[in-house]
Amino acid sequence: MNLNEFIRDIPDFPEQGIVFKDITPLMGNPVALQAVQEGLLDLLQGLKIDKVVGMESRGFFLGPALAMHLNAGFVPLRKPGKLPHTTLKQAYGLEYGKDVLEMHTDAIEKGERVLIHDDVLATGGTAEAACKLVEQAGGVVVQCNFLIELDFLKGRERISAYSVQSLLHY
Repeated sequence: MNLNEFIRDIPDFPEQGIVFKDITPLMGNPVALQAVQEGLLDLLQGLKIDKVVGMESRGFFLGPALAMHLNAGFVPLRKPGKLPHTTLKQAYGLEYGKDVLEMHTDAIEKGERVLIHDDVLATGGTAEAACKLVEQAGGVVVQCNFLIELDFLKGRERISAYSVQSLLHY
């Protein structure tokens, strides 16, 4: 199955000059969605994972399903003010701005093996912030796993200290 057929380019979104990779057609097709989930699991090559961390918001689409298949917990990383308990915070840069991620202080226990999952690896800022939060909590980042990698933005270089796997490359 050619999963690229289910990824739609949206020019000038969220701002001028950005070509947004819209995965909603893929999410709406059960056969493509199953193929994506199987492909992402294959990227893990039998690694032991205790927690899957997914970034708001598109990391929430597939992250919980990956966690269930791995018999692992799921940890949401949210925008500021969205989590009700005490949090750790990490600022980061996007290809089109700046933001902050938060995680509950008790979401990851010391020594837990963590998979970082998101839909797109672009400049690597979000993934780098996620890795820092996991490590600040005492977790060990086992792998960063993405549905799509925008190779021309070189985000992989920013997180080169970690194992990085992506299902689709643009």
